[in-house]
Amino acid sequence: FHKKFDLPLAQVIHTEAPYYFRRADLAQSEAEFVAHCAAELEALIEREGADTVAAFIGEPALGTGGLVPPPAGYWDAIQAVLKKHDILLIADEVVTGFGRLGTMFGSDHYGMTPDIITTAKGLTSAYAPLSGSIVGDRVWKVLEQGTDEFGVIGHGWTYSAHPIGAAAGIANLELVDKLGLVKNAGETGAYLKAALKDAVGDHPNVGEIRGEGLLCAVEFVADRDGRKFFDASEKVGARAVAAMLGENVIARAMPQGDIIGIAPPLCLSRAEADQIAAAVAAAVKDVLG
Repeated sequence: FHKKFDLPLAQVIHTEAPYYFRRADLAQSEAEFVAHCAAELEALIEREGADTVAAFIGEPALGTGGLVPPPAGYWDAIQAVLKKHDILLIADEVVTGFGRLGTMFGSDHYGMTPDIITTAKGLTSAYAPLSGSIVGDRVWKVLEQGTDEFGVIGHGWTYSAHPIGAAAGIANLELVDKLGLVKNAGETGAYLKAALKDAVGDHPNVGEIRGEGLLCAVEFVADRDGRKFFDASEKVGARAVAAMLGENVIARAMPQGDIIGIAPPLCLSRAEADQIAAAVAAAVKDVLG
């Protein structure tokens, strides 16, 4: 799909994703994998030349890439490399921003200090289209200096700061605060993850149950001990999601493999978390026995 749009762009380079479950070396501990990721990034920067790297862009926790929280210490290690080479950090918080992980931003959750944060979905809970960028002092000072020399920054669009979208964002964030939804995401998310483990954690084809806050996933494997994945033609994840729909629960078949993606609303109750876990259990039994 991406190739048909000439993606990825040649001038955008990629380093290894913090996807511990899919690490190449199964003998690596989490700490060793983190060190490996940091070393890979440093080698990439040194090969390309730090002066050619505008910024490092990353999600605090992977979204469409599989709903994958990073291993402990990952962002500390990555930020140390970026600081050493004086490279900006852009946190893509389209998925994690505004409460999803149990903190207002995913950057808060993982101790990140980004120079720019991009936001969207949680800003209005998707009731109206709105996105934005939050710019830190380091970048803002450069923008201020630039306007002295070049005049007003011309990066504007017809629908920027549209009052309807802005009003929806304010109303949404007021409710998030009033109803304590950030705290609920953290607490009920932990309950949901535990419920999923109780429901299907012992099944031989469940490779991993992972999550942070209300961002959870169940990944299936053909062989858990050998971490062998199903052939894509079997469409195990898609079939499981279809079976969940029969249980009146909507989930997403993630594109990176046989993965059930679960990202319920921040107002999820424990009873509803139990309903999700029961639907997953029924789907696993239906598809995998």
